[in-house]
Amino acid sequence: MPKETLVPKHVAIICDGNRRWARARNLPVFRGHQAGFDITPKIAKTARELGIHTLTFWAFSTENWDRSRQEIAFLMKKYEQFVGQHFKEAKKEKVRIIHLGRKDRLPSSLVKKIVKAEEETKDNSKYILNIALDYGGRDEIIRAFQKMTKEKFIAEKLTEQNLPRFLDTADQPYPYPDLLIRPSGEQRTSGMFAWQGAYTEVYWLPDHFPAFTTEMLREAVIDFSRRRRRFGGNDFIPKVTFDPQKMAKLELGWWQAHNNWKLNKTEDNKKKMVALLREWYQTLYGINQTAAEKLVAILFKAIECHGKKDWSAAAKVLVESYQLLKKMTNYAFTPSTAAELEVDWWRIHDELENDLDKKELEKAFRDYYGEIYRLSALQATKTAHCKTLATYAHDLAEENTGESQKYWWLTEKYLLEAYKALREVAS
Repeated sequence: MPKETLVPKHVAIICDGNRRWARARNLPVFRGHQAGFDITPKIAKTARELGIHTLTFWAFSTENWDRSRQEIAFLMKKYEQFVGQHFKEAKKEKVRIIHLGRKDRLPSSLVKKIVKAEEETKDNSKYILNIALDYGGRDEIIRAFQKMTKEKFIAEKLTEQNLPRFLDTADQPYPYPDLLIRPSGEQRTSGMFAWQGAYTEVYWLPDHFPAFTTEMLREAVIDFSRRRRRFGGNDFIPKVTFDPQKMAKLELGWWQAHNNWKLNKTEDNKKKMVALLREWYQTLYGINQTAAEKLVAILFKAIECHGKKDWSAAAKVLVESYQLLKKMTNYAFTPSTAAELEVDWWRIHDELENDLDKKELEKAFRDYYGEIYRLSALQATKTAHCKTLATYAHDLAEENTGESQKYWWLTEKYLLEAYKALREVAS
């Protein structure tokens, strides 16, 4: 994980898409469910390794009873195995197992296993594993009011502070999930943690749950770490104030000057390149000329490493630049991570320069802008896409000298769109 990653205390995962995963592969439905069960131990282990205290798997909803008897019978048997498997791991790893949802409709053999697991792990506090079976967010709230009625709780005393003690997550240290991961391309929460999830960050995945990997979990945590959680108030991340049109012209000028310098390494060409880059730094980050000159000097050392394809050395050089920049701007990025991500897109650009498929480059830009400006992947998408198009147009301008004017025009156009998009999400 990148240094200074803010790891969520509670991550909830909706185990969705098992059946669709199987059908897409011409397999029986039960094979999809089996594949989903097979990956859960790896995900749980990785969550602990990443420092996630509470992990919730929503495995069976209150609506899932509408499925066929055969499928439900298969699932209930698998849940018994699921609880047993995680129970063994829980005892070894000091994990507390908690069932969320109703027990009255589950098979008695499964309930016995759940109760045994809950009872024998109740004193574990290092981690929590919530297993949501026959769970629904609305149902949970209804059951909370039923508990209040049994306790003769006076409605007039009901507040946001005391309602949570009647919910399924009542005695947990982190009852409110920080991050909800929804696989299978669905973009709804389906009532997961209807009360607790008011400020939960949601991460949508196009892949079905059986295809969920530990690397996807890591990516989701990093994406969460970059988000600016305001909780209805203000954040303290410095806002960008640059003029997108000026930024586009400066970057275009710097790229053209750098191209001229590569063709003819005169002192005049270098001076022009340095002047444009200095003003680019000043305009982008709102810093003074002296500070910008320091950053330009460091960048040129990194460019020398770039020329030798020494990516490790380039990243080490750039760390100093980002350390200075962080002090100057109070931005929240991690200097070492920012340096590595910049060098990543340099390397990927060089590798894909003659390749029409730029998806990897676009992801590199998305990660880079996400780190610098604390943006989610979704927020950084338009900026990264336009910057990728600008970079491609820039490459075409250098390669096709006869049509360079057309391609430089396209470069500036896409750069302008990239900076407009960045201004929209980082202001």
